[in-house]
Parts: sequence; structure tokens; C-alpha cells
Amino acid sequence: MMVRLIKGGMNMKAVFETGGKQYYVSEGDVIYVEKLPNEVGTEVTFTNVLTLGDKIGTPYVDGAKVVCTVEKHGLQKKIKVFKYRPKKKYRKTQGHRQPYTKLVVKKIG
Repeated sequence: MMVRLIKGGMNMKAVFETGGKQYYVSEGDVIYVEKLPNEVGTEVTFTNVLTLGDKIGTPYVDGAKVVCTVEKHGLQKKIKVFKYRPKKKYRKTQGHRQPYTKLVVKKIG
């Protein structure tokens, strides 16, 4: 059986890092990352690409980039942080909402 590879037929995948985290994406994916300072509707280019298809960087792949569009900014669901010390009558409750940026991956190359 013969297998043909059509150029552009395979969906390119990449791993890049931002905000201290790594994301495994392909074109058209929607991801939520730590909040970025860019405006809604602008493009963001990430050059810290760890892998691109079958290429593995040391630590980054030279010349590789992931281009994304900022779709919106927001806050995640509230979590409760409860601290206490047993037998000391110390109790403290806090809430926290982590800010995020929603991105759509446009191009990997």
C-alpha cells in the first residue's frame, strides 16, 4: 500500500511557551493563556517554539514562530483560598480570579 503526503494536507503542530507554561497547538486551535498586554483583535507572535512538526529545538527551533490573534481578555471562575491555624482561632478566607487572554492560532511556521 502506498501512502501519499499532500503538501498542506497535514495539520502542523507545535509546542511553544508563554507565561511560564507550554502549549501544544495546531492551526485553528483556541487556547487560554496568562494575560497578555496586547489589545483585542491584534496579532501576537511567539518565537519561543520548542517543537515544530518533527523538529525539536535545543532549546528553541530557529526561525519558528506561532502567530495568534487576541480574541478577548477575561477572568476565570473565582476560587476560595482558606487559611487557618488549628487551636489558634486564626481563620482567613480570600477569593481569587486569575486573568487570562483567549487566543486563536492563525499560523504556524
